[in-house]
Amino acid sequence: MKIAVLVSGGVDSSVVVDLLHRQGHELHLFYIRIGTDNGEGDCSAEEDIEMCTLIARKYGLPLKTVSLHEEYWDSVMAYTLRTVREGLTPHPDMMCNKLVKFGFFEERWGHEFDKVATGHYASVVEKDGKYWLATAADPVKDQTDFLAQISYSQLSHLIFPLGDIPKSEVRRLAQEAGLPTAVRKDSQGICFLGKINYNDFIERHLGTRPGPIVEIETGKKIGTHRGYWFHTIGQRKGLGLSGGPWYVVRKNVRDNVVYVSNGYDTRRQYGRRIPVEEMHWITENPFAGAENAAGEGPAPAELPVAFKTRHSPEFMTGRIVHLGQGGYVVESDTDVQGIAPGQYAIIYTPDKKLCLGSGMISLPESRKKKKHYGESQA
Repeated sequence: MKIAVLVSGGVDSSVVVDLLHRQGHELHLFYIRIGTDNGEGDCSAEEDIEMCTLIARKYGLPLKTVSLHEEYWDSVMAYTLRTVREGLTPHPDMMCNKLVKFGFFEERWGHEFDKVATGHYASVVEKDGKYWLATAADPVKDQTDFLAQISYSQLSHLIFPLGDIPKSEVRRLAQEAGLPTAVRKDSQGICFLGKINYNDFIERHLGTRPGPIVEIETGKKIGTHRGYWFHTIGQRKGLGLSGGPWYVVRKNVRDNVVYVSNGYDTRRQYGRRIPVEEMHWITENPFAGAENAAGEGPAPAELPVAFKTRHSPEFMTGRIVHLGQGGYVVESDTDVQGIAPGQYAIIYTPDKKLCLGSGMISLPESRKKKKHYGESQA
């Protein structure tokens, strides 16, 4: 096959190149370059491109550096800043995959190839004549939660060669193949932003706005924050409060108030009912139509599922309930810590093998309607 491989200069995408090359495919390497928010180059990108160049030379493959700078900032970063300004918690990595890596890249270059390959830890399986996003063999590295907003057309054009390989084995394969990236550390940070500090990025664009930190049980001010946009529901670190642990349990965007609760066992940081909106099903909507999959009676109003609300190897279990008119709620069997509006509930089959899709966690209806102090926002 003629395959476009998205390379990053890291060990994962380098091993993808090695595996696909050994299988005899015709490979074309692509590095997507994104500058910083002021339009200047990113010095870390130079190191990445150097590594990609070494890999391309090792296998005698073409490498093309493509720029999606404007598209990235107009879509992913605009979404991130808008979400933060609204008092919600964004998921830029998920939007980056959907809009940039498998969106703009696919439209301009990827569609010319039989498949597009990346170093994501996930799998694509075919079942009942359809493609499904499947979890990786390595539960710690599994990245299906970052891919849960991609479309079916995007999924059907993707391959993830590392889906069946543990991370430790990827490192071994890299060393065995003599790849220059074999000992390079994994990248951290937001998608293409490399080493940028998230709070520095937010401050540069939204500035600071000091406001009170209030103990929710007593209504007493116990500290000052630099702006509600620096804090997310469930956050424990970075509050600057003594006598902790303290957890962020609510934010009032209108009045710029951050509410906290004390103690590891505070019930304020837990919940079992997760309202979801803008639900996106990757392959098929299990609630669609008047018949269920077996053709027996009406479609179910709820389904048993496994799910995640953050990047973690651990799954939770429960059910997703269809409320009608596009609304859903996930009801968990156990307590969920730090349910943050704006983040995503990632939905899996009960056996945890297939990722069905995702929906954005929304505010509870009771809090959407209230406007008085302390109840107006996230």
